[in-house]
Amino acid sequence: MKRPPALLVLEDGTVWPGFGFGHLGETTGEVVFNTSMTGYQEVITDPSYYGQIVVMTAPQIGNVGTNPDDDESHRAWVAGFVVRDLSPIVSNYRSRQPLDEYLAERGVVGVTGLSTRALVKHIREKGAMRGAISTVNLDPDRLLAMARASRDMNGADLAREVTCDEPYRWTSGVDPQWYVGLPAPSSAPTPEQPHIVAYDFGVKRNILRLLTSRGCRVTVVPATTPADEVLALQPDGVFLSNGPGDPAACTYAIEATRQLLGRVPLFGICLGHQILGLALGGRTYKMKFGHRGGNQPVLAGGHVEISSHNHGFAVRAESLPADVEVTHVNLNDGCVEGLRVPRLRAFGVQYHPEASPGPHDAIHLFDEFVEAAREKMRLRD
Repeated sequence: MKRPPALLVLEDGTVWPGFGFGHLGETTGEVVFNTSMTGYQEVITDPSYYGQIVVMTAPQIGNVGTNPDDDESHRAWVAGFVVRDLSPIVSNYRSRQPLDEYLAERGVVGVTGLSTRALVKHIREKGAMRGAISTVNLDPDRLLAMARASRDMNGADLAREVTCDEPYRWTSGVDPQWYVGLPAPSSAPTPEQPHIVAYDFGVKRNILRLLTSRGCRVTVVPATTPADEVLALQPDGVFLSNGPGDPAACTYAIEATRQLLGRVPLFGICLGHQILGLALGGRTYKMKFGHRGGNQPVLAGGHVEISSHNHGFAVRAESLPADVEVTHVNLNDGCVEGLRVPRLRAFGVQYHPEASPGPHDAIHLFDEFVEAAREKMRLRD
């Protein structure tokens, strides 16, 4: 199949040629890389990637096609998708549509045939930066101007742009074939189940499935929901979800979390972890190129967990108050991967224990949170 030429231009002026696939057009975003071997559909539909052009480091992508079950939200969120080689063959019993068609239907501009190895090395050396892709006008000067005029992630409040419009109940559980000992919910939620209110800063479906399959009633609320409205729902636990952008820009979420501390068990993942850290008095910073992929080693107590990551910001360990315990550390660069305040029944992890995509090493954190919610429910009763 003959594909049109495409060009990616970074804000530092470097030019990266390839060929277009998916939607043919133009796009801008922060150019980042993901080291996962597979799970590309979950990456594409993860709201945490909103505003980002994702470069996959695995040499061939698209081998297993796509299917409706693996979407992590209702739409594709990546600003663009770059691969070394788009697989010409789809070979998986679950596939319903090849990646090329999938991206075309969702308006995502893709680039294949690009030297992703060289591009990733460049990003690691220079840092993540803005870029522009085009398959319709390959003037590098014009694309450079587009890249430099695009939105910077520093100060970007993106959770407000990806969140739900109004509260809703979530009732679907996990597919039991992928999880040992977690049956799909067989009945409607009841008052005897702990009630979890989940803030949607860009929440992934598998997080909600894991909570429901653990016997929870789950209510999802918009990112800007005040703390008093959450408390009015009588939660037994509040979950702070993953999401895109600069956590320091989510002032509404930081304030709500601050008001919820000590009143209900709190569990934060990724952006939610960063918001928790800020609410506790810490500070965050933008990383050089972040962590994205399903193979990040994290030291958790006396053992190592291989974990799934997607973040470009992190919490500064030295900024946290004395009563905040750093529980997890990244073995590659030493950044904070988890924190806890036992007296406030609050904890968070920087990575994605829901494992979509990624390993299941840290899935026990959901059990810990649900047990804290059950204890809160028992005290309430």
